[in-house]
Amino acid sequence: MPFKRKTLSELRDENRNFLQAELKNVGALLRFANLKVVADMDAGMAHLHYGYLDYMALQSNPFTATGEHLAGWMALKRVYRKPASAAKSKDVKAVGAANCIIPAGTILNRGDGYQYTVDAEIKIQVTGEGHGEITAVLPDVTDDVTGGGANGNADAGTVLTLDINIAGVESQLTLIEATTGGADIEDEEAFRSRGLLSWQEPPQGGSDTDYKKWALEVSGVTRAWVKRRLNGAGTVGVYIMCDENLNDGFPVGSDGISQLDDWGAVKASGDQLTVADHIYPLQTDTAIIFVCSPIRKTINFEIAGIKDADSTVVSNIKEALKSLFFDESNPDGSGKVDLSDINKSISNVDGTKGYILNSPSSNITFNIGEIPVLGEVKFV
Repeated sequence: MPFKRKTLSELRDENRNFLQAELKNVGALLRFANLKVVADMDAGMAHLHYGYLDYMALQSNPFTATGEHLAGWMALKRVYRKPASAAKSKDVKAVGAANCIIPAGTILNRGDGYQYTVDAEIKIQVTGEGHGEITAVLPDVTDDVTGGGANGNADAGTVLTLDINIAGVESQLTLIEATTGGADIEDEEAFRSRGLLSWQEPPQGGSDTDYKKWALEVSGVTRAWVKRRLNGAGTVGVYIMCDENLNDGFPVGSDGISQLDDWGAVKASGDQLTVADHIYPLQTDTAIIFVCSPIRKTINFEIAGIKDADSTVVSNIKEALKSLFFDESNPDGSGKVDLSDINKSISNVDGTKGYILNSPSSNITFNIGEIPVLGEVKFV
C-alpha cells in the first residue's frame, strides 16, 4: 500500500505530544520554551529526511527519475538525450561587386538577433551575386535553456545582415533556401519515452522497433514509423515527422536512401538524408533503407447545428481534431480514423451540444504513406 508522508505540522504536533507524555511536570509548551524549540527542530530535520527519501524513491527507477538520474538510467541502454542541433541553409545569396569575398565564419544577424555563420567563403561573381551555405549559432544554454536550435529555423526569403561591414558587399543577404534541421534539447518526457522503449524492446538486429529507435535518435525527429518492403523485397521504409519545425511537422527534404549507400537508388536530401545517414551504419548489411516524409491527406469538416459557436468553441474543436489526427497518424497503410472517435472528440468540447456532423460521414482510411491533416472546418 502507498506510504503516507507526514506533513511538517503533523511531525511538530507528534513531537510536542511525545515530550509532554514522556516527561513529568512539563506543563504547557510556551512559544519560546526550550522543549518546544527542540521538538520543532527535530520535526524539521525529520521532514527534510522524509523529503530526501521521497526524492530518492523517484530516482530509483526510470519511470519517475529526473535529471541526471534519468540520464544515468537511460545510459545503461545506450540511449542519450538529444542535444540541440543547429539549423542550416544550403543557399544564401549575397550581392556586391565582382570578386569581393565574404570570409568563412562571418556572422550574420537575423532581425530578432538570432545569428548564423558563413560555412565557407562566398565570392561575388561577375553577375553581382554570390551564393553559399550558412549554419545557425546555438545560444549558450545559460541564455536559453531549450538550446535555441528550433528558433534557428527560418523561411526562404528571410533577410540577414552582416555583423561587420565588408567593402564592396551589400550588408543584407537573403535566404534562397530555408534554414532547416534546427531542434531544441530533447524534452525530458520525450527522452524518457524513447528510453523506456529501449528497456521494453531490446535491440534485435533490425526489427521494426530498432529502425524506429534509430530514427528517433536524430535531433528534431519526434515521430517515426516503419513499413517493411516499402519499395520491394529487401527494402525498409522509415517515415519521419519533425513536429517542432516550420513545415507543419513534415520533414524538409526529399525521400531516398543514405548518401553512404552505393546502391543505385535516389539519394535523400534534407531531414530525410540526416536520418538515413544516421541509420546506415546501424542497419543490417542487406537492407536498403528509404527515409520518407508522410503524405498529407487533408480532411475537411462540415458541422451543422452550432453555426453561432464563438471563436473559443471553434478553436477548441479544431485543437481536439488535430490531437485526434496526431494520435491516429500511421503511414504504414493500417491507419484509420473512426467516425466514432471524431464524434467523441467534438462532443468532449464544451459548447458543442446539439451539433450534427455532416462530413465526413464514414470512417477515414489511408493509403501507404498518408497521414491526416486538418483542412477546412465549416459550420453551417
